[in-house]
Amino acid sequence: MKKYLLLIACFAFAATLTKAAKVDTVETYSDAMHKKIKAVVITPADYETGKPCPVVYLLHGAGGNYKQYYGINKGIAELADQYHLMIVCADGGVTSWYWDSPKDPKYQYETYITKELIGYIDKNYKTIKNKTGRAISGLSMGGQGAMYLAIRHQDLFGAVGSMSGGVDIRPFPNNWDMSKRLGEYADNPELWEKTAVTNLLYLIKPNLLAITFDCGTDDFFYKVNCILHDKMVERNIPHDFTARPGGHTSQYWANSIQYHLLFFNNYFRKANPQLN
Repeated sequence: MKKYLLLIACFAFAATLTKAAKVDTVETYSDAMHKKIKAVVITPADYETGKPCPVVYLLHGAGGNYKQYYGINKGIAELADQYHLMIVCADGGVTSWYWDSPKDPKYQYETYITKELIGYIDKNYKTIKNKTGRAISGLSMGGQGAMYLAIRHQDLFGAVGSMSGGVDIRPFPNNWDMSKRLGEYADNPELWEKTAVTNLLYLIKPNLLAITFDCGTDDFFYKVNCILHDKMVERNIPHDFTARPGGHTSQYWANSIQYHLLFFNNYFRKANPQLN
């Protein structure tokens, strides 16, 4: 009897393993920067037999890398299973801010994300190959990057999120190597002005971009996020904004990412009835 129960338990355990999401590290090549760049790709358990997947691109913060999200919350793999979506954790360099730097040709990360990485994923995976199947989010530097890229490339992304994002860079001219990417603020004020997410809202076309963003009330980026919210309200731009207790911490982001994936899942299901 004990052997029989043990056998059942072994089969049950094996079944749970076969149903788990697959977490891979892939290596892409950037023609724009002439180097290899890694990314974490999470595919749901039913990827091989299921329908083409929508994809959520996640951008890490300053000082992080492509491993940051899975290190913060390994539960995102389970959410990929639950929502039948792919998650791609991109690498943006230590402090690229996901811009194409006019000052440093080694930092062309807008081109990398929007052309090279998306091109690689759509070529090599069973994805929904249009904007209704793509969302992008990020934390801190990555939150700014996600908003910046989605607003500038509304043909690529249908939904965007930001967690504790540096959505207005101008109050921080001496921080996080931004001056290395854009030049000193005093010498390049126009470039800084047109790069700040809060100054890009005029580009958002009605009903083309689903937006969610949040920030902890103890975060040093809290004020700029509140200003972004107010500016969106002023312009009548539909969006979700959440302020909750917390700081600029991994604990905050581990919680926040769950809400973003839920938001994106709802968007994907609405935009792609075939997923229901």
